[in-house]
Amino acid sequence: MIQIGKYNTLKIVRDTSVGLFLSDGEKDVLLPNKYVPKTFEIGDELNVFVYLDHEERLTATTLKPYIKLDEFAYLKVNYINQYGAFLDWGLEKDLFVPFKEQARKMEEGKRYLVYAYLDEQTDRLVASSKSNQFLETENIELEPNQEVDLIVSHITELGINVIINSKYKGLLYKDEVYDNLSPGKKIKGYIKAIRPDKKIDVSLTKTGVEAIDDSAQVVLDELKASKGFLRLTDNSHPEEIKTVLKMSKKAFKKAIGNLYKQKIITIQEDGIYLNK
Repeated sequence: MIQIGKYNTLKIVRDTSVGLFLSDGEKDVLLPNKYVPKTFEIGDELNVFVYLDHEERLTATTLKPYIKLDEFAYLKVNYINQYGAFLDWGLEKDLFVPFKEQARKMEEGKRYLVYAYLDEQTDRLVASSKSNQFLETENIELEPNQEVDLIVSHITELGINVIINSKYKGLLYKDEVYDNLSPGKKIKGYIKAIRPDKKIDVSLTKTGVEAIDDSAQVVLDELKASKGFLRLTDNSHPEEIKTVLKMSKKAFKKAIGNLYKQKIITIQEDGIYLNK
């Protein structure tokens, strides 16, 4: 079954003056001439993105959209009319956001975090900035230290709100972030804790023993890149450690302790030396 808003692997069934017709065995879809590969044979399979064009016809493209069905992305508003906003998502036809699906009234030229879903009445891929309705809050299938995909939603005084795996809402605490993060940025993270109220805390590094190993590797890599010496010690200011290694002083002390126990480094008054 051809899925709108997703990539589909389809077979070339015929070549026409307007392009190639591709099929899943049940339904055909047109791949316009501008996207047809230079060489092909009837029966070849192509991986294409499928959506509805300006005339609401099922259409395939080899262009890569910025967002797919059931995903979040930070997109720019191209224009607004009496029906809603239209976003640039990397394809010829803009992505529609009805006024009723705008958390706040969108403005032309600005960017918003939106979720792409299939409108049941029209079968069109549309978007919404009312993200909470698409997030799971009860059945949380995550484990501590699990690696996850994060997209930054918005920043508050408490921390950085993120969307986890396009499915859950999470929070990164500001004092644990050592890079500049802005809305829409996609990063890797780890589940820190799932609280009794089902709220999820996330981190950019693993916690526990695994975190020590990861931090130790960062220190080791920096030592190798710095010809075997780092002018950092237990007495170094947290900001200096943050600037050089992008980690907290606590993580740094655990990391060098780990490396010292393994006799990989020597710790002296002026800094850390990599053992030969």
